[in-house]
Amino acid sequence: MSDSIESVLQEARRFAPPRGFKSAARLSDAEEFERLYRQSLDDPETFWSNAASDLHWFKPWDKVLEWNEPHAKWFVGATTNLAYNCLDLQVARGLANKVAIYWEGEPGDRRVITYGELLREVSKFSNVLQDKGVGLGDVVAIYMPMIPEAIVAMLACARIGATHSVVFGGFSSSALADRINDAKAKLVVTADGGYRRGAVLPLKPAVDESLERCPSVKSVIVVRRAQNDVDMEPKRDVWYHDLMRHASSEFEAVPVDSEHPAYVLYTSGSTGKPK
Repeated sequence: MSDSIESVLQEARRFAPPRGFKSAARLSDAEEFERLYRQSLDDPETFWSNAASDLHWFKPWDKVLEWNEPHAKWFVGATTNLAYNCLDLQVARGLANKVAIYWEGEPGDRRVITYGELLREVSKFSNVLQDKGVGLGDVVAIYMPMIPEAIVAMLACARIGATHSVVFGGFSSSALADRINDAKAKLVVTADGGYRRGAVLPLKPAVDESLERCPSVKSVIVVRRAQNDVDMEPKRDVWYHDLMRHASSEFEAVPVDSEHPAYVLYTSGSTGKPK
């Protein structure tokens, strides 16, 4: 064993990729990467305009960048929708049967969801949210385990022009309430419980406790995940599967401004209020 430490911070060697990998890559070689990198530094507006042209825009931008230090506005005047770009655009490109999500959870259950299937689920939940009075500019709090329904909820919020706020499922009811109140969330999406290290983590009871001091929340949608018994407030709480059973799988994505907030994500709030 050497007595000295070998530094590998700088690496001069090059390793050629397999031919098939190279032919399918977005950039064909290191020279092309270097050209784009230089353009991003020397002509950033052209660089980002070219990059953005790969997305779908309902209305094109009037100006790529409006820079009033320290504030920046990108693609001024343009409208788009993140969920449309994640789903509809991919389906239109012939990827409806391509897998969008490979998921494996505790205690070992698995699901495989294609782009086409995900688009249908997101459209259905978009209708559910709209029926619950959620619309452009509203905030939806998502307090869930890591299951596909959490992704459906996030994309559905984007589809209708709402802003989602994911709250870590391990946070206490007090921490959840702080984030709901700060964002003025109108609706909460949660689950009866989730699995963590073989045990059931009760989520719905934490939501119930937090909402005792969250006047902005009008509805709670609960995903049946862990099959544990939970209390359901008749005028506020409803099961996800009951709503989805009758929801339409058609929902046109709502065009939103390029600067529209897709989500609010808080810090842990270890010092002071969440930020």
